[in-house]
Amino acid sequence: MSTGTSYWRFLALAGGFLMAAGAGFVVARMNPPAPPPPAAATATPTESNEVKVDASYLAAVGIVTEAVAPGDLSVDVLVSGTVTAAPNGEAVVTAHAAGTIVSLAKQLGDAVRVGETLAMVESREAASMAADRTVAESKAALARSALAREQELYNQRVTPRQDLERAQAELAVTEAEVRRAQEAAAASHVTPDGRIAVTSPLVGKITASRAALGSFVQPDTELFRIADPRFIQVEASVPSSDAGRISVGDPAKITTPSGGSLTATVRSVSPIVNEQTRAATVVLSLAGNHESFSPGGVVQVDIAPKNTSPAGFVVPEDAVQNVGGRSVVFVRTADGFRVQPIVIGSRGAGRVSISSGLKAGDSIAIANAFFLKAELGKGTGEEG
Repeated sequence: MSTGTSYWRFLALAGGFLMAAGAGFVVARMNPPAPPPPAAATATPTESNEVKVDASYLAAVGIVTEAVAPGDLSVDVLVSGTVTAAPNGEAVVTAHAAGTIVSLAKQLGDAVRVGETLAMVESREAASMAADRTVAESKAALARSALAREQELYNQRVTPRQDLERAQAELAVTEAEVRRAQEAAAASHVTPDGRIAVTSPLVGKITASRAALGSFVQPDTELFRIADPRFIQVEASVPSSDAGRISVGDPAKITTPSGGSLTATVRSVSPIVNEQTRAATVVLSLAGNHESFSPGGVVQVDIAPKNTSPAGFVVPEDAVQNVGGRSVVFVRTADGFRVQPIVIGSRGAGRVSISSGLKAGDSIAIANAFFLKAELGKGTGEEG
């Protein structure tokens, strides 16, 4: 084979190789390799029994905690009660004298201080007492002057001792008259201009007002009723069948319609049963800060008689939540709350008796606990 022929064959083979390589490159660009399949997810939510929250969250959503109280609804006495003012925490204010109300300084619901003027009454009797006081003071001043003159004359040996003693006796009589007139005026709160100042005898709020501007009142007419919120009590009407099981000193729990609660103690049990209702009145003293309670409010009373030993604990119904088909409560921990499964005994009047699952000293969420349930659902990937 000649040299020329070999040269041309070599060029033909090289050209074919280049054309094949170019075609392969074009095909590869048009059909890129498929990406590798994604790795299977391995992290799965795991159930947790802890809810970590801070104090600011509790305040924001209104979660309230409370230590569990021993009790058993099967033996506890559950009744409704009324908040009333204690005997030393309520005052009825009258006018002290007949007259016409000429001004009103306070109205229903206003806060008052001791000695603060509530109203002014214009009275003939008050004007007479003011005049008697003025006359008595004038007589006393005249008697003092007469005594001073007689003392000077006696020192100069001008008048006998009898005249000095007579002046001393007259001064004593006039000063007694002054004291009587001043005490009478002070007892009726007579002002210097002859009016009656109706004042408050204690610190508190006006819970009732019957005073009307321009009305004529008698000395015993009730104008205002004032209650001191620091001195209140709860009166509960208990069926006679249960009243016999209650004794002075029995512990109790007081719950308001808004969910607030306080501990209380039975102070007295009426020995007389109402003939119509067949119920006895039980008076309970409240413990702790109860200024949020006001006379006239209706509350729920749970009395635990001492002569029966409670088999568990009694909590508000709102404290019990359902998580994963189980009844649970949220027990306070250092970092938040712990989900605690419980066994429910009985229910009644917004309270739940828990037979097992809690121990003395546990503090649980008793209001808005469903927020904690929602937070728990976020952590476990569940809803509701």
